[in-house]
Amino acid sequence: MLPAKSEVARHLRQYRAWERQLLAHPADRSVRMHFEDTAYTLCVLMGECKAREAADAAEQYLRPREARPSCTARAPHAATRRPQLSPSAPVR
Repeated sequence: MLPAKSEVARHLRQYRAWERQLLAHPADRSVRMHFEDTAYTLCVLMGECKAREAADAAEQYLRPREARPSCTARAPHAATRRPQLSPSAPVR
C-alpha cells in the first residue's frame, strides 16, 4: 500500500526545509531535532532506512509517470532470476 502523494509531498517539503536550516545552523540542537524527526517520518512513509534514500524515493514517487526512468532497459524477469553459481564457488 502506497502513501498518499499529497502526504509524501508535504513531508518531502518539510524534510528539505529542515535540511536547509540544518546546513545554515549546524550547531542548533532544535534544528537538528526537527530535521531528524522529519527524516524519520519520511523514512517510514517511503519504507527506507536512510533519509537520503527516502528523499530520493519520494522524489521518484512524485514524478509524473512519463518522467520516470524506463524499465525496458533491463532484461525481462531480471528481478526473478537467481544468480548462477559456478561449481567451484563455495556455498554460504
